[in-house]
Amino acid sequence: MVIRIFPTGKSAFDAEPSFRSGSTRIGAVQYLNTKPLVYGLGSQGVGVSYDLPSRLADQLAQGQLHVALIPSIELFRRDRYQVVSDACIGCRGPVMSVKLFFRTAPHRVRRLAVDEGSRTSATLSRILLAERCGVMPSVEVLPIGSQLADTSADAILLIGDRAIGAQGGSFQLVWDLGDEWCRWTGLPFVFAIWAAHRDFSTRTVAPLLAAARDSGIANLAGIAAVEAARHGLTVPQCLSYLQDNLHFKIGPPERDALSLFYERAAALSLAPTGIDVRRTLAYLA
Repeated sequence: MVIRIFPTGKSAFDAEPSFRSGSTRIGAVQYLNTKPLVYGLGSQGVGVSYDLPSRLADQLAQGQLHVALIPSIELFRRDRYQVVSDACIGCRGPVMSVKLFFRTAPHRVRRLAVDEGSRTSATLSRILLAERCGVMPSVEVLPIGSQLADTSADAILLIGDRAIGAQGGSFQLVWDLGDEWCRWTGLPFVFAIWAAHRDFSTRTVAPLLAAARDSGIANLAGIAAVEAARHGLTVPQCLSYLQDNLHFKIGPPERDALSLFYERAAALSLAPTGIDVRRTLAYLA
C-alpha cells in the first residue's frame, strides 16, 4: 500500500470518495496534542495532512480522506464510521487545552461562543451546561484567529494550542472541560479518535497508527524539546502537558466514556438517536 502526503484544502482532493485508490489519505489534527500520535509515521513512509478537527471531520465525510483523527462526537453523527485504532487524544483529569471561559455564572449563560475548530468540545460544553446548570444557550462560532475580546458571549470555548496558557480579559470562572467531565462522571474523556468509513479496509494502516502512538509516548521528552518554544511553553511545561494532561490509549474506561458521551448528546438532540454504538466501536471490543 502506498500512503502519500496530500496538502489540506478541498481543492487537493477528489470531490467523491475513491476508496479503491492505490494511496491512503490520512488527516490529523494540527495541534501540539497530536504530535505523539504521528511520531515516526514519516519513517514508515506515511504522509499525513493536517487541519482543524472540524475540517478533518468534513473531509472524511466527503471522502477526501480515508482515515482521519476526527472529533469523537462525529463517530455518532453518521452511522457509517468505524474506529480503526485504540490510539486517541483523551484525558483522565485536567486536559489544559480545552477551556470554557465564563463572563457570568454558568447557570446564567445565554450565549456560548465556540472555537471554530471544535465539535466534540462544543458538544461537551453544551452537555455540561445543560446537565449541571440547566441552561441551553444559543451557540455562535469564534473564528480561528479571533481573540476572547472579539465576542461578547457569556461563555467562550477555546481548544488546542490557543487554550493553553494565560488568557487576557476578566472572567468569573474558567472550566477545564476534561476535569469537569471526569469529576462529574468518574470516567475519562476522549476528544479525538482515528476513524474511517466502514467500507474501507484499514488492515495495514491500523498497526502503523498504534506503533506511531507507542513510539510517541516513548519519546515525549524529545517531542517536548522540539515543540515547546513554538507553542510558547518551556520544555518542562510542554512535557508536563503531554505526559500528565493527555492520555493516548483507549481502554475499557474510555470505551464506556464514549458510550456515555453519545447517550448524553443524543438525549439533548446534539447527536442522532439510533446509532449502533457497538458496531462503531467494534475495533475496541
